[in-house]
Amino acid sequence: MTAPLPPFACIHSPAVPELLKQLNCSIAISTYQAGKLIFISSIDGKKLVQLPRNFKKPMGIFINNHGLSIATENSVIEFENAVKMALNLPGKKNTYDALFLPRVTYHTGGLDIHDLHKINGDLIAVNTVFSCLSRITSRHSFEPVWKPNFIKKLSPTDDCHLNGLAVEKDKIKYVSALGSTNTPEGWRNDKLTSGVIIDVDSGETVASNLSMPHSPRLYHNELYCLISAKGELIKIDTQTGSYEVVKTFNGFLRGMDKIGDYLFIGLSKIRKESDAFGDLPIAPYANQSGIVILHLPTRGVVGSILYKNSVEEIYDVKLLRGFIRPSILNTEKEEHKIAVTSPVGEYWAIKPKES
Repeated sequence: MTAPLPPFACIHSPAVPELLKQLNCSIAISTYQAGKLIFISSIDGKKLVQLPRNFKKPMGIFINNHGLSIATENSVIEFENAVKMALNLPGKKNTYDALFLPRVTYHTGGLDIHDLHKINGDLIAVNTVFSCLSRITSRHSFEPVWKPNFIKKLSPTDDCHLNGLAVEKDKIKYVSALGSTNTPEGWRNDKLTSGVIIDVDSGETVASNLSMPHSPRLYHNELYCLISAKGELIKIDTQTGSYEVVKTFNGFLRGMDKIGDYLFIGLSKIRKESDAFGDLPIAPYANQSGIVILHLPTRGVVGSILYKNSVEEIYDVKLLRGFIRPSILNTEKEEHKIAVTSPVGEYWAIKPKES
C-alpha cells in the first residue's frame, strides 16, 4: 500500500536548486486556497526546502531589502528582517540568513486586496472591492489615491476587478483590470474579452480585449503581463496596444517576478466545476500548480516546481534577493513574542518566571 504524501509534496526540475543558488535568491509564494505564505529555498544547490506559514487568505506580497508586507483577508501585515536574530533562532541556530518578524498589522476589513507595493514608505494596495488604488494607513481601512476614469463612484461592488500593478522607479505606471465596467461585478459578463491595461498617469487604456490579465510588470521599460485565461505571457506595445505572445503555459497564470534573465511565474489549477473559471480556454489544460522558470532571452523553460498536493491556486510570486534560506514568523506561535529588536541591540527575551 502506497504511503500518503506529506503536505506540500512537490517535484522539481533537477536544475532548480542550483539555479536558485546561482541567482542567490529564494522564492516566496502566496496561496489563498491553502492559506499559506511559502518560502522555497535551495540547500547547497542540491535540493529544495519549503517553509510554509499560516495566513488567512494571503494574496499580494511586497518585499524589499529589509522588509516584507502581505495582504490577507482582512488585514495587511508588515514584517521587518532581523538578520542577527535569524542566526540565533531558538532550536535553529545558524540555519537561516533572514528572519522576518511581524511588526505592524493594519486592520483593513474585506477589501480583497490583490497586488501590493510600497512607494516612498507608503503601502499602496490594489483595492479590488472598491475598484481603486489605496493607501493603507492606521487611520482608515483605506485612503483612495487613484481610480479608473470609468469608475464614477467608489463603492464596495468590485465593478471592474482591478487586480495588478506595474511599477517603475517607485512610481505606479500601469494597472490591470478584468473589465472597464461601472456596475457591480460587471466584469463577469464578458471576462474573456473585456480585460484592460490602464496608464495610471493619463487614465488612458493602453491595451484592451484581454482575457483576464494579471501581474503586469515593467522589465527594462518593456511591459509584460500574464493573460490568465489563455495561459499566456505577453509583451505589450504601449503605443499601439498590440502585443506578442512570448510563451504559452498549461496553467492559469498569476504572480510573476524577475531576477537577471529569469522570470518566475505562478501556475494554478482550475476547478472544472468553478462557475467563474470552469469555462476558460485554459481550463482543460490547467491541471498543475506551482512555479515555472523562463529564460527570457531564449524564451525557454529552464525549470519548474510542481505541487502534488496541498497547493492548487497561487496568487503572488516574489523573489527574496540575497537570501538563500530565509524564515518568517507569523503571530500564531510564541516565538514572535520573545523576539526583541531595538536600535541598540536584538535578542531573544527570556520568559518571566511565574510568581
